[in-house]
Amino acid sequence: MGEGGSLRRTQILGLPIDPLTMDAAIERVERAIQQRSRLLIGVVNAAKLVNLRRDGELRDAVLACDMLLADGMSVVWAGRLLRRRLPERVTGIDLMLRMLEVADRRGYRVFFLGATEEVLSATVARIRREYPGVCVAGARNGYFGGEEESRVAAQIATAQPDMLLVAMSSPNKELFLRRWSSHMDVPVLHGVGGAFDVYAGKVRRAPPLWQRRGMEWFYRVLQEPRRLWKRYLVTNTLFTLLVLRELLLGPLPLLAAESMAGGPARLENRQKDCLA
Repeated sequence: MGEGGSLRRTQILGLPIDPLTMDAAIERVERAIQQRSRLLIGVVNAAKLVNLRRDGELRDAVLACDMLLADGMSVVWAGRLLRRRLPERVTGIDLMLRMLEVADRRGYRVFFLGATEEVLSATVARIRREYPGVCVAGARNGYFGGEEESRVAAQIATAQPDMLLVAMSSPNKELFLRRWSSHMDVPVLHGVGGAFDVYAGKVRRAPPLWQRRGMEWFYRVLQEPRRLWKRYLVTNTLFTLLVLRELLLGPLPLLAAESMAGGPARLENRQKDCLA
């Protein structure tokens, strides 16, 4: 793994998760940038824990992450029930905002990849207002085919960012980052899912009380019931069954994946010019 750390990973449903607080995760982010070493960040919720057990490519991409965090309250609660405690929930969007605070303070370069052109533009415009110290290294919408991936990765590498935020749906963001992280020479890479849609105001985020009670998924269903109700019904049911199985029969086998080629990326002779 790119960033080790002294804390031993906690196994939840066969997946090794880093038992970190938000502050500890941000410490790893800052250390990765200072040391110019790769930190590929992954976050998991109940749906992803279910899906990666039946999608080998997604499983391998998640296991390739250098830091893997519990995004969903259901994962934190499962850890408590299974006596494998995770200190807190670290959501992808909250981690993104804390990373932007660091970039604002340090003048780090950030590349924004994903969402529609409209949402992307609104996101970058708001970031320029609220985090004026962030150096926008580049931005590109998330609508491109597999044959364009190499060009997108080359564009990011040329921009020489300190951080890459990828706002694409799962498993697209995980697969893109697994395939290209070793080619882009970016210290910190974070797949933020629909965070740009929320930040740009296109999608409403659940109120804090709903989040604390683990009902953020239901708030999303209320906004898009036809598209999401069946997905969450199936994945939440399967997640509950997996947790009960592990509780009654013991730990599920530890998931494994092939090692990624490459290793920590080294960055040298980098320009520090921001885009206008």
